[in-house]
Amino acid sequence: MHAYEALIRRYFDACNAADHAALLSCFTADAVHYFPPGLPDIPWRGADTIARNWIWCVEHLGSLWTIERMLVSAERHEAVIEWTHWKRKTHTAQRGDEWYVFDPASGLIQEIRAYYAAPAVKDAAALPQVRGTCIGELVGFDYAGRGYHLDAPR
Repeated sequence: MHAYEALIRRYFDACNAADHAALLSCFTADAVHYFPPGLPDIPWRGADTIARNWIWCVEHLGSLWTIERMLVSAERHEAVIEWTHWKRKTHTAQRGDEWYVFDPASGLIQEIRAYYAAPAVKDAAALPQVRGTCIGELVGFDYAGRGYHLDAPR
């Protein structure tokens, strides 16, 4: 259980660092990352594709990610997290969840299924915003009081 939590945290660190080798080390070679409709060229198939696409996001969108909550199954090779994707170049952020499936033999990520708290759209100016920066936040939910990140990491 703790190994899976550590792997997810290592994966997010590798995403934020845009570290290709570190990203590859988190996945099985045939891993798949699924997304909701609205993004081009999905799902992402293969560790190399996943790594290159996240690096593109860091370079072109100024992406950084924070993990807000994580639950790891004690009985299955699965976990779920709640995250924030900070897009610093468009001055927006998006919240969502991901379901992880791990390969029992290698302990690596085999599948990620992403779920957004709001639809993916291309025009940042058209996005509903809360506090002017974050897409898909729940109305009336005390993000600050519950310890959620309110700003992108530096």
